[in-house]
Amino acid sequence: MELAIINYNMSNLYSVREACNKANISCKITSDPEEVLQAKVAILPGVGAFGEAMTQLQKTGLDDCIIRFFESGRPLVGICLGMQLLFESSNEFGENKGLGIVKGFVEKFQFIKKDNIKYPVPQIGWNRIYQHSDSWNKTLLKENKSGDFMYFVHSFYTVPLDDSIICTKTRYGDKVFCSSINYKNIFAVQYHPEKSGDNGLKIYKEIKEVYL
Repeated sequence: MELAIINYNMSNLYSVREACNKANISCKITSDPEEVLQAKVAILPGVGAFGEAMTQLQKTGLDDCIIRFFESGRPLVGICLGMQLLFESSNEFGENKGLGIVKGFVEKFQFIKKDNIKYPVPQIGWNRIYQHSDSWNKTLLKENKSGDFMYFVHSFYTVPLDDSIICTKTRYGDKVFCSSINYKNIFAVQYHPEKSGDNGLKIYKEIKEVYL
């Protein structure tokens, strides 16, 4: 097994696995911390509520496993809720503590109406990612272009304390938010590459090319 897809019963596991298969990555969906720790690369996906996700990770010991995997220096990829869980806290349904690997917090979009256009919460659909730092060509996005469309489904977004780790930003209504980060051995995105067609598949192909 080259890549572990971390299963804590709150994620779009099979679409992630299908994207890995298309990129010719040997992968396994697993909730076993020992199997995760034996992988060359790990993906932390996620869909749902932050607090419940942390509860599930703690029940299985996957919270400590993810921290240990990060500390090993091997590549860790976060997707959507999986990206948010890497941060210190979220205010979703009260204050919730995250894994604390990345300094910063998670907060909610506010519904707005701008120029007679409504921007509901959650944001569901296609939106553009724009290059924010010079690290673009050193990340899994190097075959993508600034302005590419990706598929988003989320009500919350991350606020890193260190602006330099932000790789891309995206605008939704009047809010410009962090849509991906590149921090040490972590690359994490707010959108769903596995649901983003050819643009997203490029990211999985880079996982194969760069990490494996």
